[in-house]
Formats: sequence, structure tokens, C-alpha cells
Amino acid sequence: MTVDVLLFASYAETLGGPKVTLDLAAGATVRDVLAELRRFPGAERLPPSPMIAVNHRYARHDDAISPGDEIAVIPPVAGG
Repeated sequence: MTVDVLLFASYAETLGGPKVTLDLAAGATVRDVLAELRRFPGAERLPPSPMIAVNHRYARHDDAISPGDEIAVIPPVAGG
């Protein structure tokens, strides 16, 4: 199955752009998405457990992914 992964701010800079498309096996989870992202050059700069959203909702790492899902890797936000 194919899914789009949106990357923002430092994650987009680290992994080379604002969006990557991944081909995953049926039954893949958010954890599998992260494992695939960790194969990209620069991925060692990602935190161990980044915040993930699937179809605009926060997701756990064991949540299933469906074909066509939009996944966002959300960087930490600071404010003041």
C-alpha cells in the first residue's frame, strides 16, 4: 500500500522535503512508518518517538495504517 508522510519544519529539512511517499506492506502500523523513515539519510536526528498524526488525528505507534492514509510527523513546538 502507498501512504504519504508529511514532514514539517526541522523534520522536512532533515529528511529532504515536506512530503515522502512510502510503500508499506498490508497490515502496517505507525511503527512501520517510522521504521521506513529511519532508513532515510539524516533520520538519525529524529527523536525516538516523534508525535504522529494519521488523517489529522494523533496516533499511537501500534495504530494500523490503511491505503491512502495521510500521515504527519509533528515536530516539537515551543512557545512563550
